[in-house]
Amino acid sequence: MIRSFVFSQKQGRLVSQDLPLDLLRVVLADEGVQFWIDAGESTDEEAKSLLEGVFNFHPLAVEDCLTVSERPKIDEYEGYLFLVIHAVNYVPASRTFTTTELNLFIGPNFLVTYHREPLRCVGATIDRILKNAPTVARAPDRLTYTLLDYLLENYGPALEELSTEMANLERNMLQEPTQDFLGDVIELKSEVQRLRQIVWPQREIITRMSHGQFKIIRSTMLPYYRDLLDQLVRITDLTENYRDSLTNVLQIHLNLQQSRVNEVIKVLTVMATLATPLLIVTSFYGMNFRHMPELEWHWAHVWWVLGLGALCAAGLYMFLRRKGWW
Repeated sequence: MIRSFVFSQKQGRLVSQDLPLDLLRVVLADEGVQFWIDAGESTDEEAKSLLEGVFNFHPLAVEDCLTVSERPKIDEYEGYLFLVIHAVNYVPASRTFTTTELNLFIGPNFLVTYHREPLRCVGATIDRILKNAPTVARAPDRLTYTLLDYLLENYGPALEELSTEMANLERNMLQEPTQDFLGDVIELKSEVQRLRQIVWPQREIITRMSHGQFKIIRSTMLPYYRDLLDQLVRITDLTENYRDSLTNVLQIHLNLQQSRVNEVIKVLTVMATLATPLLIVTSFYGMNFRHMPELEWHWAHVWWVLGLGALCAAGLYMFLRRKGWW
């Protein structure tokens, strides 16, 4: 579906919307207006008819737009910028981050966006335009900022979901860790690393935009883009903290496991140590008795051997307790 919004050049007031492509070609030559065309959830043929037929964008830019990319990028062409950036969503059921690509063509009097799946940032921007267009649509770079601002704000729910999942893992670790606990931690840590790989390249791109590297971005908008950079820095710091926290959780879990193993070994060692006197006594008498006492019903011999072993074990137990070894 291709949606279009036409704004007045100076005030940013919404003049018209949802024009057909043939009429867009005519209105595009009007210097008194500016445009936002969103090709959301449209087919490649529809997108090509817009990108090539109406705006005549560079073939390489069109190819990059229609090809799914895992990495963000920004390219400067004659008269416009081409930007690829990704929205993020966290799926708790599978403990994975999913990304949705957003492509933007930013020109002096137009903004063209393309995405294959619905995006909350696009919907929020449209709602804001319908309520008060002049606050966000005075220029394409301002409209681009609004889109990116909503996109980064939507990182918040994903990070909250991730934080909740980490809290659950920590609680399970201290209460009763399951057999899959170690695998869950490693899986979640790999997803945090993936989130970091998503955010860092976007941070580099926004840094270039906030430093005035592109003429399409007016100097008056640079503070706003620096605010976007600050948001990305905070997100990056959170991913670093999450990664460190998961590393600590993994280390604590391994320490607890080792502690439990040591406790078991300690108990088994003490049991073996206490059984040693009885083993020695019975072995000694077993080698020197002429006849087995049980066969001749000499129970006095049996109780003598057992009593001597128990007495030695009790003495050894008191020694261990006095030393603090048990």
